[in-house]
Amino acid sequence: MTWLPRNIAGLVVLSICGLVLVGCKRRGEAAKSDLGEAGYQLTAEDWFRACRGNDASALKKFTATRFDTTTRNSEGDTGLHVAAAGGAKNSAEFLLKNGLEIDIRGGFERTPLQAAVLADQTEMVRWMLRQGADPLLKDKDGFKPLMLAVREGKAGSVAELGAYDRQELDPALLLAALVGRADVIDALTNFGASVYARMEDGRTPLMVAAENGHTEAVQLLLDLGAGRFTATPEGKTAADLATAAGHPEIAALISKAPQPAELALESPAEIAESMDAYVDHAVAKFTTSTATSRRSGSVPLEGETLSGPVASPPAVGGSEAFAMPPLVMRHYREKEIPVSLHSVVGDTATVSITGAASGQMKVKVGETIPGTRLLVVRMKRRMEDSKVNLGKPSEISVIEVRDRTSGQTREWISGFPAAAHDPLALVEDAATGKRYLAAPGQHFRGADGVEYLISDVRPNQMVIQEVATGAVQTIPLRGPRG
Repeated sequence: MTWLPRNIAGLVVLSICGLVLVGCKRRGEAAKSDLGEAGYQLTAEDWFRACRGNDASALKKFTATRFDTTTRNSEGDTGLHVAAAGGAKNSAEFLLKNGLEIDIRGGFERTPLQAAVLADQTEMVRWMLRQGADPLLKDKDGFKPLMLAVREGKAGSVAELGAYDRQELDPALLLAALVGRADVIDALTNFGASVYARMEDGRTPLMVAAENGHTEAVQLLLDLGAGRFTATPEGKTAADLATAAGHPEIAALISKAPQPAELALESPAEIAESMDAYVDHAVAKFTTSTATSRRSGSVPLEGETLSGPVASPPAVGGSEAFAMPPLVMRHYREKEIPVSLHSVVGDTATVSITGAASGQMKVKVGETIPGTRLLVVRMKRRMEDSKVNLGKPSEISVIEVRDRTSGQTREWISGFPAAAHDPLALVEDAATGKRYLAAPGQHFRGADGVEYLISDVRPNQMVIQEVATGAVQTIPLRGPRG
């Protein structure tokens, strides 16, 4: 008579299962009732409403009913995308803790970070970056968050993303010039985007903004030091491109007669003061106190001893890296003088000033170029290899000028832009906060006595060489806020 206990056991199991199912059903009904009392129905529409509304307590009630947290809306976005776009941090935090990945893809293969960018939720962008959101992922159209922010003119998001995607800063600046967003241009240059950047066809941000009729962007780029006399390989300036595109007012803004400062050769001290003031101004816009770092008062890096060594940045061309002082490149400057040397015949040079109504002028040794404080101290002709003549030597004209006020001298060659000085960088010793001017060919020593040479200064980086070993590496332009 063993069948009776077995049946009893089966009945007991069935009873327990029934009780469990009833309990689950009751709990589900209770959770559903709680949702109703909170003003929500157990629907996808209300789920997204709670996500957008930053109602984490409601989301908890949804999950108590075993609602699928990966539910997507008609656009293919998850609740995390919706929360990000709504600036709903409580919702986003709840969803992350309940299994959603921070870089989950939604509509157009965009991440929640990109959703926050598009919705202009600057604080949410900052928060998501701190939670580990990847700032380098691309959407279906190939846009990373930074470029998406630039395209849509979201200056706040640009300011948050600038430090995370430095490889894209110059392309982003060119895009900002194309769409004409002055506030975005301002944000990008604070992180090291260069106004000297060029497109593949040779156009600069100023040229792009001028050609597309963006007056505010053009004015800002000029204020930031963009060269209004810079030309494309075909010899077209920003003013030329603006005129051809039907923007005469912008062409007039760019090609106005040169100001006295544009026709001067500044002293190193004046240049350092100007660059330092630019960095301080940029920093002050984003801090409540004035900048604490200051240049040392010693203009060149020559012979200076800087703190170090520290971890090295990437080496150039695979060369072995070396430890060196913690230099940060804050600013870059190059400056063209709007004077063109046409020829030298005997003791007379023919020159012209861009934007001036005087046309070509004759000037002799010992005379001042009209309208400037530049004295011609020497002129000559010499043979030099020329790309135009396929590397064969050709005769070129040369003049040397001296600024009567600053005493600075410069040699100009016919057929080449007249530069006011060598390319310069404003660098900061991160250990002391002191700033220095750096130019190609300068030497300095680290605190450990190792000697270094600045072998090149470029718009977006400096190239440093360890003298003893010849090893080289780069110091990237990080801008005032980098």
